[in-house]
Amino acid sequence: MDHLAELNPAQRKAALHKDGPLLIVAGAGAGKTKTIVHRIGNLIKEGVDPRNILAITFTNKAAKEMRERVFVLLEQQGFRYGPHETPTVKTFHALGVEILKEESRHLGLPRRFSILDDGESTALVREAITEASLDPKQFEPRRLRHLISRQKGDFVKIEEFMAGAEGYFPQILATVWRRYEEKLREAKAVDFDDLIVRTVRYLQDNLEAKRRYQERFRYLHVDEYQDTNGAQYEFVKLLVGPDKNICVVGDSDQNIYGWRGANIKNILNFEKDYPGAEVVLLEENYRSTQNILGAANDIIRKNTVRKEKNLFTKNAVGEKIGLFEAFDEADEAQFVAGKIKKIVESGIPHDRIAVLYRANFQSRAFEEALFGEGIPYQVLGTKFFERKEVKDVLAYIRLSLEPGSLADLKRVINVPARGIGKVALAKILSGKEQELPKATLEKIVSWRKTVTAIGDFARTNPPSSVVKEVVKRTGLERLLREGTEEDQERLENIYELAAMAGRYDTLPKEQGIEQFLDDAALFSDQDAIKEKEGGVKLMTVHAAKGLEFSHVFVVGLEQDLFPHARMGEPKREKEDEEEERRLFYVALTRAEQKLYLSFTSMRTVFGSRQVNVPSEFIFDISPDLLEKEERDFSGKVIYLE
Repeated sequence: MDHLAELNPAQRKAALHKDGPLLIVAGAGAGKTKTIVHRIGNLIKEGVDPRNILAITFTNKAAKEMRERVFVLLEQQGFRYGPHETPTVKTFHALGVEILKEESRHLGLPRRFSILDDGESTALVREAITEASLDPKQFEPRRLRHLISRQKGDFVKIEEFMAGAEGYFPQILATVWRRYEEKLREAKAVDFDDLIVRTVRYLQDNLEAKRRYQERFRYLHVDEYQDTNGAQYEFVKLLVGPDKNICVVGDSDQNIYGWRGANIKNILNFEKDYPGAEVVLLEENYRSTQNILGAANDIIRKNTVRKEKNLFTKNAVGEKIGLFEAFDEADEAQFVAGKIKKIVESGIPHDRIAVLYRANFQSRAFEEALFGEGIPYQVLGTKFFERKEVKDVLAYIRLSLEPGSLADLKRVINVPARGIGKVALAKILSGKEQELPKATLEKIVSWRKTVTAIGDFARTNPPSSVVKEVVKRTGLERLLREGTEEDQERLENIYELAAMAGRYDTLPKEQGIEQFLDDAALFSDQDAIKEKEGGVKLMTVHAAKGLEFSHVFVVGLEQDLFPHARMGEPKREKEDEEEERRLFYVALTRAEQKLYLSFTSMRTVFGSRQVNVPSEFIFDISPDLLEKEERDFSGKVIYLE
């Protein structure tokens, strides 16, 4: 029992459980990975063959960490094992690959079948659109690929979708999806969704194969069960044998991926799916101070769709949560930069500090403020000036003012897609444009007129208006507004570029646009250098899940930003509201020692000032846990003009 001595009573109870279904409701920072690892170790100590144990995770990083910790524990317990005598710890998709390869001859697949990444899948969807005599400009391939992926994740069969496809667009999607599946079969390839979907279909149709895998994996563990979608849920059910030896770990309060198919009902209904299941609550938090947990509990208890629990800790009460009201986004960013300088001076390393925001476009102001203060930082995800949509808009402006810029011409001649491919581009660059078909020439002439018009506009209008003109004239605004949630985020990033450009509106017309372009290029170059040094982490809250930091800033706490409201959509449904609240809960529980919250009175959206209402979340936290942060007037404060 020595290896269990370091566990608390709830963790120990879960680790000692052996047979039958087990639900571990693990709060943030409650040591869920340690609990799973010790449960696996205890099963082996109880005589279970390690080869009969399976643990499934969502990310390669989580699988690697769990696998290494299991091996360390087994070595500490004195177990010796060969390379093929260990527990299986894999992601859902890696397990799907293993099964598909083992069963490939029954599935009509070569053992070394191709797995298409997202870009390759999107290219195949584009071919399917063209072969269906449809226009890829009207039916954007990436959007249709996303919709097909969502249907697969929800475990919808193509036949079921086609039978129920009523209306113009659903019928178009059904046609493209069917052709896409035909092209996958012709290529002897699978996409990322198929790694799970095809495995599940096979196990459903082949009872002997299902029995074999159930016998192999007699003890099943599933991490982050609240994040499973329909296909993953079915996968798990098929692997569970007649003894129902399944242990799932998760937290309904951390279900934040509903937008990509995660179904919170999977964890909430576990006890219905597996009657007699034992339930263990892991409520002791080892990460945060009591004040931080108090705020998190205040926030999450207002949700109704959840497993009831209450986080507590033996850690110190800790400092109160700082609350700062900024004038605008530049003021907010400068406040954060000033605080970070003092935190670092107190001995906290840069990489133990994080700035979390709801939407990617918010990073720009913080990148600029940190850069201006000489504070090293790293953006998890793509930095603002390296995002495709931002680079595309800047390239259009540069090209309109300097038509000889070949790099910019290559970048945007087919943005948005207008059927000008590599062959046509090669002809243009080699001076053989007249050899192109008439239809292609007409597209090029039309595009050049658009670029010329942008240039004329740019020479006589302020920079923020130029950005708006680019997205309207090129069709980017309409395309992104009608697209997926990712497209909406790209449009938000362009709006933020327009807000930044507004700083140059007071300069003489051509001087303003030139200064804007120069500063954007210079900042991007310097930023790339700084990234190599690491430093303060800037990221969305979604990207922060599973991470922890000593000091955390949660910024942009304004109604319709956090909680977020998609542009042009009606009021959020109750389900969406609760997911936004869960997202805020995840943000708060990333902090170990000190938490800061901030919001702005005004924010510039697409070049226009917008008065903000503070987020409802702020008012849900007990005032006793908050303290007002005052602006440090010794530092510089920049207001947007």
